[in-house]
Amino acid sequence: LAEESPDSAYHGNGSSPEEEEAERMEDEEQERLLSYWQSVGRGHQVDVPRDMAEPIQQLTRSNNPQDRRTVPFTLIQRKENLGDLLYEKRQYGKAKWACIKMKEKQYEQSICLGFMKLMRYICEQNSSGLYLGITIPIVTIVHTNASQSEMTRSVTVAYYLPEVLQDEPPQPFDPDIIIEEWPSTIVYSRGFRGITNEDSIMREINILAEILESPELYLQDTFIIAGYTNPAAANRHNEIWFLERP
Repeated sequence: LAEESPDSAYHGNGSSPEEEEAERMEDEEQERLLSYWQSVGRGHQVDVPRDMAEPIQQLTRSNNPQDRRTVPFTLIQRKENLGDLLYEKRQYGKAKWACIKMKEKQYEQSICLGFMKLMRYICEQNSSGLYLGITIPIVTIVHTNASQSEMTRSVTVAYYLPEVLQDEPPQPFDPDIIIEEWPSTIVYSRGFRGITNEDSIMREINILAEILESPELYLQDTFIIAGYTNPAAANRHNEIWFLERP
């Protein structure tokens, strides 16, 4: 019998010991990230399935602050009081967004499940087969009853398509995701930190309503939560947006 060369162990399957070690470490990292998201999901009563492992890893790897593109806007006005920023008035231009409507029992469930579906779309599950890149904020449209005392269950989670994809957006494989073109809109925006749930959102709506003092300025039953940090983060950076009446 011919003597087996020491290299034959990895020549057969095309992987060197170094490549196998790198692959093992990558698998461990994917498992670690999936476990983290699954534990966060349980806190929001959301099941994070195993097929999310790859999108989560890809998004985490590509989520350097310098790689994120911010949705472009024109600043119209900044309102301050004793150095504290009360709100900004901004104009967002006409643009295409990938949107998914959710109706879970709790707001946190809706944004987690909606965000996971959008993550799959961003991470290659689209007609281009490419990673589309993260844009911030990810926004959620919420609705309240007429008296602004509680939120309805219907929410829309939306991802702004990067400018290079605005003319020809890649089509989602998921039939629940719809590409919509939103008209140019003026918003009143105020920042807040922490988790977003029905209580914190209603609190922020009431705070900004008091500051603006003019209910006729904005829509009374439709608001936007803009999230600059992924839903798994504890101390999230968020904004509440009021939409100026057309």
